[in-house]
Amino acid sequence: MTVTVKGGTMPQAEIDAYVKSLKEANPDKYITSVEFTVDGEFVDMNYTYDNVPFERIRRITGYLVGTVDRFNDAKRAEVEDRVKHSLDCGTALEEIA
Repeated sequence: MTVTVKGGTMPQAEIDAYVKSLKEANPDKYITSVEFTVDGEFVDMNYTYDNVPFERIRRITGYLVGTVDRFNDAKRAEVEDRVKHSLDCGTALEEIA
C-alpha cells in the first residue's frame, strides 16, 4: 500500500489510525493507495482499492467446493461420471413462438 501526504505533515500514529479505520470499514477490499491532503486542521483522504480475487464455488456431488483437488479417488471418479446438462435456448424459443 502506498501512502502519500501532501500539503503538510502528519504524525505516523494518525496515518496508522486512518488506515486502520479504512481497513475496518472495508474488510473485504484491498487498499492499494491512500493520499492525505493536509489543509490546516483539516485532512482530506483519497484512497483506491484493488480488485478482490474471488473463487468460483460449485456444488459437486453434494458439496460446495472451489476445486476438486482435495477429493479422494472415488469422489473424483464420481465427478468425472456426472451427467452435465445444458439447455439449447434457440430450440426452446422456436418451440414457444
